[in-house]
Amino acid sequence: MPKGSFEPTIIFFGLTNSLVTFQIMMNEILRNLINIGEVASFIDNVIVRIEEEKECNEVVEEIVKRLAENDLCEKCK
Repeated sequence: MPKGSFEPTIIFFGLTNSLVTFQIMMNEILRNLINIGEVASFIDNVIVRIEEEKECNEVVEEIVKRLAENDLCEKCK
């Protein structure tokens, strides 16, 4: 590009593999929670698997924080 490289700020949903790209991004954001088995992510669904309510609240707060930090949660701010 004449004025620098082009970096989109949104996913173009007409593109092939955009869902795969979003899934990879979610996996990166929640990587350590997924690795220890507390969270499962599929596209725009995040499932929390915790037995105690107190622990669940902490995990949900961490997820919301990470989504807000990556501009994926407008109502979280």
